[in-house]
Amino acid sequence: MLYREAGDFKTTYRSDQQTFPIKSERWLFWAFIAFAFLVVPFFINDYWNKAVFMPLLIYCMAALGLNILVGYAGQVSLGTGGFMAVGAFACYKLMTAFPWMDMFTVTVLSGVVTAGVGILFGLPSLRIKGFYLAVATLAAQFFLVWMFNKFPWFYNYSASGQITAPERTIFGVAVTGANTTPWATYVFGLVLVFVFAWVARNLTRGRIGRSWMAIRDMDIAAEIIGVSPLQAKLSAFAVSSFYIGMAGSMLFANYLGAAEVTEAFGIDKSFLVLFMVIIGGLGSILGSFLGAAFLVLLPVLLKNIMVDQFGWATDLAAHVQIMLIGGLIIFFLIAEPHGLAQLWRLTKEKLRLWPFPY
Repeated sequence: MLYREAGDFKTTYRSDQQTFPIKSERWLFWAFIAFAFLVVPFFINDYWNKAVFMPLLIYCMAALGLNILVGYAGQVSLGTGGFMAVGAFACYKLMTAFPWMDMFTVTVLSGVVTAGVGILFGLPSLRIKGFYLAVATLAAQFFLVWMFNKFPWFYNYSASGQITAPERTIFGVAVTGANTTPWATYVFGLVLVFVFAWVARNLTRGRIGRSWMAIRDMDIAAEIIGVSPLQAKLSAFAVSSFYIGMAGSMLFANYLGAAEVTEAFGIDKSFLVLFMVIIGGLGSILGSFLGAAFLVLLPVLLKNIMVDQFGWATDLAAHVQIMLIGGLIIFFLIAEPHGLAQLWRLTKEKLRLWPFPY
């Protein structure tokens, strides 16, 4: 049975502190990763890629970034959509200015550009926090969207104001443009999410992650014991914006192919990613994935049931879907305020003690 610890012992401190300390849990994780990398690409089609896998990977990346800022560093942000727009427009300018640059480099550099913008808008966090910081980041959301609409240089003076991703290939396989295949864009996104989720996990377990959590729990006490609020807060904004910028780049180049800033990166994106983090669990890497899965997969499931199975009108199904998801969000927050990640932790503890009482 899963999570049985008989004969599973540790001989070093490093092995005791690993992410998956129980052997069966490690096997389950690597089996899941092997399935995602080695099985799904052979069976994926355009519907599953566009409706499920690519939105899931993109929002997992965005939720990871926002969870670093809100969950680990305790800095409230409502500007996620604006920072995703920065990543998308940075990706567009890099792709058009440097046609020889590969897509992995473009995506990472888009994150770097967004990190710089995140540091700039993170400066108010040195003097304000809580509700006032949320308002400041909300202002950043509206300012960034306005800026990308106002200055034609960002969209290369296009008459429509829309940006379109040129074709890019990796090892001869197109991952952007009109000639992409579902498995190629899926594998591209999966590699990025896997690598940077591993990076995020190690960051949060190291010195920089401990400084973020110290500032989150009590900033005055953290400063007294030697944690620099300047370094901790700005690094949290930078790393968070880096991840969100890469998510914006993937959303534009690998998923949509073309985007208009107001429609693709409005305030609804900011609230959607924030809900993912809250539902999944603040301060949890796993929670970022669970929250993204909940808010990406559940609407697809409800749509298939209400429209395809029961034949409801699309607009009626959309309204019912919003009400059901809102009600489920409230229910989950009441049942477990620490999110789905906490429910999973409690389930694992019950499995470890079964059949004895909890």
